Amino acid sequence: MLIDITRLVWRRASARLPTGVDRVGLASVLQWRHQARAVLVLRGRSLVLTPADSQAAFAWLLENDAGPSSAWAAGWLVVRWCLRAQLGHAAAGTVLLNVLHRGLEHADYAQDLRHCGVRPVFFVHDLIPLLHPEFSAPAEPARHARRVKHALQMGHGLLVNSEATQADLAAYARTLGLPLPPTVVAPLAPFVPGWASAAPGVRPLAQPYFVVLGTVEPRKNHLLLLHLWRTLVQRHGARAPHLVVIGRRGWQCQETFNLLDRCAAIQPFVHERTQCSDSTLSNWLQHAQALLFPSFTEGYGMPAVEALAHGVPVIASDLAVLRESAADVPDYAHALDGARWLELITDHAQPDGPLRRAQLQRLQGFSVPGWDLHQRRVQGLLDRLSVTAPAQPLAPGAACVAS
Repeated sequence: MLIDITRLVWRRASARLPTGVDRVGLASVLQWRHQARAVLVLRGRSLVLTPADSQAAFAWLLENDAGPSSAWAAGWLVVRWCLRAQLGHAAAGTVLLNVLHRGLEHADYAQDLRHCGVRPVFFVHDLIPLLHPEFSAPAEPARHARRVKHALQMGHGLLVNSEATQADLAAYARTLGLPLPPTVVAPLAPFVPGWASAAPGVRPLAQPYFVVLGTVEPRKNHLLLLHLWRTLVQRHGARAPHLVVIGRRGWQCQETFNLLDRCAAIQPFVHERTQCSDSTLSNWLQHAQALLFPSFTEGYGMPAVEALAHGVPVIASDLAVLRESAADVPDYAHALDGARWLELITDHAQPDGPLRRAQLQRLQGFSVPGWDLHQRRVQGLLDRLSVTAPAQPLAPGAACVAS
């Protein structure tokens, strides 16, 4: 098996915290590292690392909050792996597992897959840029269309995170006149395997507070919450709950940024955290009144699952994919129903709010999804594709795929 780790390596080398997509890559590395070789893209060429360097790269990626002390040290480590990759060889005809969309937007990628004879398995995380282009950066819909088309054309098998995503993908394949390759729903788990969720630490904020988690971008609907918080401050003054916004600033959200930066009424009550380690995030969540999740659309809804796994209530948009992953535990409201959101937030701000009490009771029956189910589903697809069949080796130094 080959695992493309390029995105994981560059994000780790630049000291960027793992996203939800990255966690899928880390889970794949953990599960199959002992039987896999690593693929890295360097200056447009993809190389298969030697077995020893593959294991070293996998181990480095799985270290929690550790690694080289500088970008220069990380870069030199990667260069050494790639230089030695010319001494190794790859197995043509085996599976290439790409769960991070890496390279799929490039036509050369698909051509090289045909040339090398590998059997690619791709993870399609969502079709949001295609179905809701208004929520994406301008160039993203066309780029994602190429990714999905190449996945449909070249994938020997596809993985998706939810039945909702599978339905979207099947419908999109029909519009292109393409068959849907064998596809498996592999639900995601809230924690990186082996990275234990930290026990609650010191309460980070004395006042009651709510958390909203995710990049500040249009589809996450932070704007609704900030307008609601102005109303809460007007009604309750110093007794108003606080809001903690965890996530980096994204794009096309100038009105949201203006409120965060210039609205004097809410600034004492709204706290931005653009960088948050896993342990710090866990602590913020475990002391929160609830997670707020007012998104217009989602591919899976990991923040909601993560909050419920911590035993924290969730107030969320009424989306089919969230009902699939979080069942009937959260309190749901339409993403534009400000009055209902205000009612729910006001109730959950109180320790004994009746709606909050009822959700905490429902939460007792919530089954937290684990990576074991995800991995069984993936392994089942790999078994169906007979990916363990003997294969012929490529010549030393050959590139398997390109980006």
